[in-house]
Amino acid sequence: MILSIIIPTYNEEEYLPVLLESIKQQDFSDYEIIVADADSKDNTIKIAEEYGCIVVEGGMPAVGRNNGAKVAKGDYLLFLDSDLKLTEDYLAKVIYEFKMERLGIAITQMKPLSKKTEDKVLHDLANLFMISVEKIKPHGAGCYGIIAKRELHECCGGFNEELTFGEDTEYIERLAKKERFKVLRNAKIGVSTRRLEEEGLATLAKQYGKSTVNDFLGIRTEASDLNYGFDHGKEYVSKHKLDKIALESEKLDQLKNSYDESKQKINTAKVYLKKVKKTKIRDKKVIFYCICGEGMGHAIRSSVIIDRIKDKYDVYIFSSDRAYKYLNEKFDNVYKIGGFNTVYINNKVSNTKTLINALKRNPLNIKEGYEELYKKARKLSPDVIVTDFEIYATMVSKLLSIPLISLDNIHMITQTAIDYPPKHQGEMLKAKGVIKSYVIKPKIHILTSFFYPKIKPKKRAVLYPPVIREDILKLEPTIEDHIIVYQTSKESVKLVEQLKSLNEKFIVYGFNKDEVDENLTYKLFNENEFYNDLASAKAVICNGGFTFISEAISLKKPIYSVPAIGNFEQTLNGFYVQKLGYGEYHEEMSPKKVEKFLKRLPKYQEKLAKVKKTNNDGIVNELIYRIEKYSKKS
Repeated sequence: MILSIIIPTYNEEEYLPVLLESIKQQDFSDYEIIVADADSKDNTIKIAEEYGCIVVEGGMPAVGRNNGAKVAKGDYLLFLDSDLKLTEDYLAKVIYEFKMERLGIAITQMKPLSKKTEDKVLHDLANLFMISVEKIKPHGAGCYGIIAKRELHECCGGFNEELTFGEDTEYIERLAKKERFKVLRNAKIGVSTRRLEEEGLATLAKQYGKSTVNDFLGIRTEASDLNYGFDHGKEYVSKHKLDKIALESEKLDQLKNSYDESKQKINTAKVYLKKVKKTKIRDKKVIFYCICGEGMGHAIRSSVIIDRIKDKYDVYIFSSDRAYKYLNEKFDNVYKIGGFNTVYINNKVSNTKTLINALKRNPLNIKEGYEELYKKARKLSPDVIVTDFEIYATMVSKLLSIPLISLDNIHMITQTAIDYPPKHQGEMLKAKGVIKSYVIKPKIHILTSFFYPKIKPKKRAVLYPPVIREDILKLEPTIEDHIIVYQTSKESVKLVEQLKSLNEKFIVYGFNKDEVDENLTYKLFNENEFYNDLASAKAVICNGGFTFISEAISLKKPIYSVPAIGNFEQTLNGFYVQKLGYGEYHEEMSPKKVEKFLKRLPKYQEKLAKVKKTNNDGIVNELIYRIEKYSKKS
């Protein structure tokens, strides 16, 4: 079960049905409702039972909430007061944002159950205050939708039952020291204004003002300090109090008039600015998706993501070389820009030739980047730029102040606490420097990987399983007698030739030819044929390319990895293949080592059989969430 909703009650027959009915009307349904009742004398318990609630013994609010949490089965606990009302899609929005933001504790914003403008203004101010101090002093203006991980609640000992006032804020502060807190932005909860009506603005302002100041000073406030009680059902209101309410009402009318005038001025200014800018209202957000053109992995991964978001957004795609050709055959609005490629000699990175090649192409690259990417960004004003390790995306993002989202596997090297062979430390440091220069300070790093190290402290990154082509996810793997050889560097031809000495059948992809050479069958790349060959292979031999390795793991194929020498990302991938028991990585192609590898296939197949099957839903939802969150406001 995902959610346990916990409601402390005492004589709430008037308000509880409104809350329970609003819960019943939600589209989200994976929840239970626990009512912790403090020996009500009215029909509260009967109403709770009629709505199918679990009823437990309550007491003061902190006691009731803790008692409810003790029997809760949900992964998350949502604490509500009984005089609230859920807004449309409240539960779905709360759970979605809570999970996407990786929170441990959160509170929702308030929306008064009143049509009075003054009530709206006051609650908006309260929301604004909570948001403004969320990173300084996690705070809650009452128990208006506090959501927490159940395990965090239990770890921290729940609510402090000894407190007579402010136990909700104290709870938030304590849990926020352990895990991340946030005031949720996408859901507001309907809040009763009964206390405001019963006790008046001045009294409530004094109570909450004093308690808030005390909180910031580290002084714990007691209910007796504020003349605060939990029985809000008094029928008698003194003439003095009525006079005070009348005076406050007059002041609020003045505030309302001032608010309305300001609102009118703001609206007039907005209309004027729209006319000046000639801003067009568009049906869909515009997304620029920029993709590194080296190899095919970036293009393959990005095509899966783009295919999932292209109906929701207007997506413009920018890439180079083979990646551009591949994407241009699949999508509309694909544009060619300049790119940089690593030069390999005998499966080893040549830094000198790579630099010379980059310098030669740089003037043309800048011109192509400017003509296509920068000019189109000026013209179309994209809401967000997504980059899969494409260098010009960062430049355009910074020049035009367009939010940048990074989605790739390479930033595992900069954002996570990776393990790697110590002798490759120099390559690791060099790789870090290059990676940091390609993508600079995006709003978020969405990482995809088949290995899962911890994200480094203070890094804005999230981690998901590898992006796998949908056609491969649908395949049912078998084991036949051939081995797939997948090489993206033409310089690897000498390595592949060595395989002729083995009594095995090899199907070779990556050399752009279609011929048979003894036991080597070279094939031109055809997706459907490639899928079938890969799904039926008994093993694969490859360099250290992330996408191919991820797809091989998905199809449970043991891997013999020969990373390009000097390419730290490939070394890292090969290293983790071996560390996780999915195969081996070697710095050279040796027929004897391949032969020994093939004898150990059952051991690797056993490990691969335990790999859980995943899909692309999580990372697609993450990207959509971040696009909506960071989009430029028009």
